[in-house]
Amino acid sequence: MSDKPIMAKATAVWLCDNTTLTFKQIADFCGFHELEVQGIADGDVAAGVKGFDPIANNQLTQEELDKAEADPKHKLKLKYYAAAAGEEKRRGPRYTPLSKRQDRPASIYWLVKFHPELTDGQISKLVGTTKPTIQAIRERTHWNINNIDPIDPVALGLCKQSELDAAVQKANAKKAKEGAAMTDDERRKLVSTEQSLGMPAEPKMPSAMAGLETFSLSDPRDEEEEEDDNRDVSDADSFFNLPDDDDKDD
Repeated sequence: MSDKPIMAKATAVWLCDNTTLTFKQIADFCGFHELEVQGIADGDVAAGVKGFDPIANNQLTQEELDKAEADPKHKLKLKYYAAAAGEEKRRGPRYTPLSKRQDRPASIYWLVKFHPELTDGQISKLVGTTKPTIQAIRERTHWNINNIDPIDPVALGLCKQSELDAAVQKANAKKAKEGAAMTDDERRKLVSTEQSLGMPAEPKMPSAMAGLETFSLSDPRDEEEEEDDNRDVSDADSFFNLPDDDDKDD
């Protein structure tokens, strides 16, 4: 459970208007700076914000408020609300700002294309989308699929590189645990992007050349002939067996 009240600024407005708490006590309780609370009390900050009663909304008890008013050094403690335990953990898809929602199909297409090992649930959490949208792009039935180009979600600011790396590692670990064999490209994905970029390029042979690794264009017989040729070539005439001039006249 969070240690700060909901609607903190509105709560600070109510405490400034309805209690004798010090600025520091209100600041510590609401998570603000003391000067910001002073600005709220002076009307320079949060102008027009309606106060939010923490007692009526089950965030603070009257006894706790009375103790704080009687002792300026007493720190307010948020009321424990059992039903709200664990609610601070984000559930469901990540929230995506309106300005970036148009980029989600491109990032989904990139993840589906370059990281097919990721599940729909992982992609949904990374870029903040729904499973039907992911399925439509995966099956190329999306209404705008012909105009979508794959773009890295990290470059678009939809997720962090560390989050993407963690999701890929988790997917590959699950795949390996299930007994599925991983390709060389999938093994390279187990390391971070920085490490992968720093690795030397691995020489690859086209699939059409498979099995021809020992093939050579040279004739091995030529090598044998060269090895057996021990003739003395110091005398050019004897090497080429040139005829004498007398033989020509005859």
